[in-house]
Amino acid sequence: MLHEDHGEREDPLAELRNRLADGLARTRLSKTQLAHQAQLSRTTVHEALKADTSAPSAETIAAISRVLRLPTAELLDLRRRAAGETSPAPARQEGPGRPIGEWDPHDLEVHPAEMATAQASSGALLRWVLPGYVERAHDRILADVVQGALEGRSGMLILAGSSSTGKTRACWEAVQPLAAQGWRLWHPFDPTRAEAALASLDRVGPRTVVWLNEAQHYLGHSQAGERIAAALHTLLTRPDRGPVLILGTLWPDYVDQYMRLPLASAPDSHSLVRELLTGRTVTVPDAFDDEALRAGTILAQGGDRLLADALTRAQEHRRVIQDLAGAPALLRRYEIGTPAARALLEAAMDARRLGVGLHLPQAFLADAATDYLTDHDYDQLTEDWAEATFADLAHPVHGKQAPLRRANPRPVRRAPGVPAPVIASAPAGPVFRLADYLEQHGRTTRRRLCPPASFWYAAHTHLTHPDDLNNLATAAEDRHRLQWSHHLRLRAAGAGNAEALSRLAMRRANAGDRQGAETLAQRAAHAGETHALVNLAHMRKKAGDPQSADALYRRAADAGNTHALVDLAQMREEAGDRQGADVLYRRAADAGNTEALVHLMRERENAGDRQGAETFAQRASAFGLLHLAQMREGAGDRQGADVLYRRAADAGNTEALVHLMRERENAGDRQGAETLAQRAASNGNDLGLLHVAVMREEAGDQQGAESLIKRAFGDAEVLAHLAVTREEAGDRQGAETLAQRATDAGHPSIFADLAHMRQEAGDLQSAEVLARQAIDAGHPDALAELARMLHEVGDLQNAEVLAREAADAGDVLSLHYGTQIPLLEERWPHGLDPDGSPTPPWS
Repeated sequence: MLHEDHGEREDPLAELRNRLADGLARTRLSKTQLAHQAQLSRTTVHEALKADTSAPSAETIAAISRVLRLPTAELLDLRRRAAGETSPAPARQEGPGRPIGEWDPHDLEVHPAEMATAQASSGALLRWVLPGYVERAHDRILADVVQGALEGRSGMLILAGSSSTGKTRACWEAVQPLAAQGWRLWHPFDPTRAEAALASLDRVGPRTVVWLNEAQHYLGHSQAGERIAAALHTLLTRPDRGPVLILGTLWPDYVDQYMRLPLASAPDSHSLVRELLTGRTVTVPDAFDDEALRAGTILAQGGDRLLADALTRAQEHRRVIQDLAGAPALLRRYEIGTPAARALLEAAMDARRLGVGLHLPQAFLADAATDYLTDHDYDQLTEDWAEATFADLAHPVHGKQAPLRRANPRPVRRAPGVPAPVIASAPAGPVFRLADYLEQHGRTTRRRLCPPASFWYAAHTHLTHPDDLNNLATAAEDRHRLQWSHHLRLRAAGAGNAEALSRLAMRRANAGDRQGAETLAQRAAHAGETHALVNLAHMRKKAGDPQSADALYRRAADAGNTHALVDLAQMREEAGDRQGADVLYRRAADAGNTEALVHLMRERENAGDRQGAETFAQRASAFGLLHLAQMREGAGDRQGADVLYRRAADAGNTEALVHLMRERENAGDRQGAETLAQRAASNGNDLGLLHVAVMREEAGDQQGAESLIKRAFGDAEVLAHLAVTREEAGDRQGAETLAQRATDAGHPSIFADLAHMRQEAGDLQSAEVLARQAIDAGHPDALAELARMLHEVGDLQNAEVLAREAADAGDVLSLHYGTQIPLLEERWPHGLDPDGSPTPPWS
């Protein structure tokens, strides 16, 4: 008997089924409920648990183990042994991360729905519960990327959507097929996300998922963001590193911030991030569509109580995921809270939307909140109002999230001997974190409001982090609150913020303080921002002082700015020193400067050294190959140019790819053009499909163009495209109807585009109506543009009203001209106070 028991324990199939049965009993689910939550048929679940059947599939085991909270990797190993299969090759153990099956989804920041009690042999235990999962359109795109990873192709996808829309859960569900194949998952987190990523990205091995939840903490980091983007690009494009899969999430505001092209006069802070994200983002909608509601209803009818309750509450607004994450309770706490509670939450919302970090000092919030109260409510405050209100807001809703909870920032852990970075002192006293949903709610509902005076005073008094201070200085400047911007920028510079130092340096230079400007620019260079030195050098050169310009360029070059080397080389060339210029161009090229590499490539090509030119072009990557292809084409070498265009396209250059597609399309090879565009799309760049669509439209094939746009960008882009087409055809009502549908589908800028078209047509009254619709859709830039137009035609009264509104919303730049609204400088040269009144002269 003992021998028989031992033999049974050694039977992997019997052990697998015993563990599944124990897990089912522990959760107290029926087989029908298990089937619905695992998104399997009841027959599949019944066969998996039945004693006299063959081993279930790996996908079935992975789905069931997720619901029963069992170790997926161990159960998959039992299944493989029972089926007599060879285990998949393990991921490189020396790289960061651990097997996906060993991760708890909540440790990866998947929002739980509720805490439940389960019975175990040792007594009751608490566990987080996830509702059944409803697949939506973005899940199918995710599945394609995961399938590519399984087939050996590295890939990346960032899910963009508002707070609590299911982005992180979607990523978790998507990687389960990789868990069944032994993949690892790495979540860079400690000591900070950016530091962890920089420290170990070069150690990531094949068959690893890089988990970048809330990717703004990586890609938006003021010092490390571009370096992380470059490292991720290398990881994706190095065949010997793959296959790897990079998954992340972002709020739409961050996507817009990173993808927006800078003004010509401003540094490009997100160039590598923008390149990395192009074609690699997919939108997660806020609400369920009809198909998702039907699928959710089926799960609810099958016994998923959490989904059933959420669907009951969300029938009208369809925001099922937010409901599950506790959003309604958070919103109710805010809307029916005491005046003091609302004031603290609104101060926290404004701080987050204007660029203050996650951890908000208690002293800052308490001081900032006072002007959010009416005179009557302020008079009712007791001495302990702040302490009592913070305590009230720290109570969680439904046992999950608190509106404003106390946070405990992790201590930074460094190896002995590694110096800590020099930053301003930490804030005194406790710090608090605003609930994600309320933060997102504040970004939407308060986007057109400028915070009151107490907010700016509290920020100047209590905030110490240099990035927080500089972000608020920029936010104040965007709102034409020039006096507060100046003083916050001074504090940021004093705390060592490189951008603040650089901006102050340029102000000193414009005011004629050469020595002060150089001192500040040098401090900015030491902090990692050499742009100020280069700008000062440009100014000196333009003013006819080449000696000073030369010295500044050298200081910038010594600080690591390769563009300064190119500028020095050009000065040498202008002075007739070709040999000295060549040395500097080579130094810049050796440091990877593309402009220098292209210069050397052109010299070799013009000298007849075609092989040397191609060597430099290859080092300059896609841009250099494209430039050389254009030179060969201009010289009549069509065959040589075509080879180089192909190499540039293979290296990811969209312009080269468009050139090849146009050649195919013009030659009548529509299938060839589309194949090239589809190849670009599979590499994460959908712009090729858009270019082919434009060519189809120019040829009169409207249906073919719309089909390609839909494949590349989805229904929202098609609707926006059709709206513009209707507007151009004179069908204004049809254009506005389609614009509303496009906005509902996730294209908020279409009303602003139509407004601009009406402005160009001279219909300012209609343009204003559309601009305000653009504002309501989340695209406030239209106000600034309209204010500029009204000012130009002499309607000063309405222009002034709109200019104030634009300033309050932080959009004082004309969208299509990249300049500030002229009226602001003319009417209020010293800026505006927080309440919108003109600021008196100040120094």
